[in-house]
Amino acid sequence: MPPIDDPADFIRRETTVKPVPHAEEIRLHVADEAMELWQKTEEDLGELGLDPPFWAFAWAGGQGLARYILDTPALVAGKDVLDFACGSGLVGIAAMMAGANSCRGVDIDPFAIAAARLNAELNGVRLDLEIADLTSQATPSADVVFCGDVFYDRQMAGAVVCFLDRLLDAGIDVLVGDPGRSYLPTGRLTELSVYKVPVVGALEDNEIKKTSVFRVGKS
Repeated sequence: MPPIDDPADFIRRETTVKPVPHAEEIRLHVADEAMELWQKTEEDLGELGLDPPFWAFAWAGGQGLARYILDTPALVAGKDVLDFACGSGLVGIAAMMAGANSCRGVDIDPFAIAAARLNAELNGVRLDLEIADLTSQATPSADVVFCGDVFYDRQMAGAVVCFLDRLLDAGIDVLVGDPGRSYLPTGRLTELSVYKVPVVGALEDNEIKKTSVFRVGKS
């Protein structure tokens, strides 16, 4: 296995292009086996303890958001969108396909940014992508912010909730896609839609996840 000099080359080599199960209008570079890809990434980079390859899968919350956006294009039409913790870029791609004016995709993982760029090209849309942790930066400018599958870790969830509060204070619309992960702030959410989303069984506790799209309200 050659070393990872270029994340895009690694992604092309180790993934397969497939339609998203719950949003078949969109295709992504996805991995077949999570643990095998994770191990290859660590071996090729010569680093242990890397984050899992979240960018290599269409997670339930992202699929739910993508479906809702594609079915509700007025939500994003002509608007400037932020895809927070963008991973594969699925949600941002859906927003651009639904008529968004622009989409900024942000993630802390350089592999996610490389994957999102490849996936945007694959689907014929443009995403403005960058590596950044927005939870520790000034409140971004956007009309709508999407957050998919970000409440799986206590520490991250706490930082995300504070970030979402700043967005709401700035008058920004915030939508979350989530299959009921452990740290979802349920008391602040208004459910907009519910889906049964096919997922990778090896990564979840089931091959079908009940997934909701919520609008976030102030505490």
